[in-house]
Amino acid sequence: MPTFNRRLNDLLVDTFNSITKIEEVSIKRAGHDLTVSEVHILEAVAEPEGAGRTIGDLAEDLFITPPSVTVAINKLVKKGYVTKERDELDGRKVYVRLTDKGRQMNRVHRYFHKKLVSNIASGLSGEEKDALYEAMRKMNQFFEERLLKEKP
Repeated sequence: MPTFNRRLNDLLVDTFNSITKIEEVSIKRAGHDLTVSEVHILEAVAEPEGAGRTIGDLAEDLFITPPSVTVAINKLVKKGYVTKERDELDGRKVYVRLTDKGRQMNRVHRYFHKKLVSNIASGLSGEEKDALYEAMRKMNQFFEERLLKEKP
């Protein structure tokens, strides 16, 4: 691997790991008994607010299998972060919704990201912010295109 590629790979891996560890600490500090993956599932359940999401919706959004989502949702039900409710018209459909505890955790998580971005941006000039944003936008576009190719 050329030097730039190696350095970029190391930076991407280190950045991902650092963000994940900071998120874990933030979750524990807030007094919640969740993993980072569970918090991201709550985030997916929260959109769109109040409407509820099906297991299939969540699996598609999170790029994980419906059985994996079901296991995670059942754990979140036991922990009191979500509820499962059958559709009144079609009993085969089950909607997952956040409880008050789940909404509180989602607010904590959104605040975490807001502060993270604010702290990163505070050390950058306007030109550096523009360059970082453009590089991240291109990187995100690459990953989204790759995910679309990987989708079953």
